[in-house]
Amino acid sequence: MISKGDRVPKFEAESADGSTVRSTDFAGKRHAIYFYPKDFTPGCTTEADEFSRDYTKFKKAGIEIIGVSPDDVASHKKFCEKMDIPYPLLADTDKKISRAFGVWGKKKFMGREYMGVMRTTFLVDEKGVIFNVYPKVKPAGHAKQVLEDFKK
Repeated sequence: MISKGDRVPKFEAESADGSTVRSTDFAGKRHAIYFYPKDFTPGCTTEADEFSRDYTKFKKAGIEIIGVSPDDVASHKKFCEKMDIPYPLLADTDKKISRAFGVWGKKKFMGREYMGVMRTTFLVDEKGVIFNVYPKVKPAGHAKQVLEDFKK
């Protein structure tokens, strides 16, 4: 996994609205990139809802939010519409972005091992350098924690 002090890996992916989003789109902007396993699951729904609820606070503070999961554009579009998500959700169906950030790996659930996205958030400064990493995110209260850490 990439860590504090590392530069954000270059990436390009299709967003829920059909546009292409690139890492270079966020040059000179503070932003949070959060990785989550799957649309419409309880934890992912909580996390997306909290970032959506606090989105105006992030925008007022000059912070962009980007969500990334292996789901396809059609799933992201439905998720955005149902959850009223105002920020881009990127379709990482080939897992290139997840692998570049080091969040694709072996997981365990109920005794079963499988490959998947580890719920992780990266805070990025205006220079494209990661200044904080949250591995193993607990969705409830996470958006508030991210906003507070950006204000420090």
